[in-house]
Amino acid sequence: MFDAVLDLIAAVCIFLAAVLSVAAGVGIIRFPDALSRLHAATKPQIFGLLLTITAIALEERSVATLLALVPVFVFQSLTAPVAAHMVGRAAYRTGQLDTATLVVDELAPAIERSEESFARRPERENDAGSEPSKSG
Repeated sequence: MFDAVLDLIAAVCIFLAAVLSVAAGVGIIRFPDALSRLHAATKPQIFGLLLTITAIALEERSVATLLALVPVFVFQSLTAPVAAHMVGRAAYRTGQLDTATLVVDELAPAIERSEESFARRPERENDAGSEPSKSG
């Protein structure tokens, strides 16, 4: 009886993970810009992974399996937000976003400061003091 309950819980976890995957896919297709799509793709990913790992652990009923799955979850939880952040910054800098839906733009001042700092830097001169040679 206890095994049947654990199997049912594992099946429910897999079903919920599948629902999250479908929701993420629909969001990627339906959302208007890269930042919204990125949100739809990354938010269900971690929770879906947690549900899948839970289902595997419940199905296997082994501490060794659980110990093997914990690093998978930890590394995914650490790397997915960083990757999403970098993709989001690239989308922002290339203009792949809908500024009308942006409520708060915290990145614009940082980019302006960076561009001003870059513009104020003196141009580097050639070490020899002469013009670079032209190669043909």
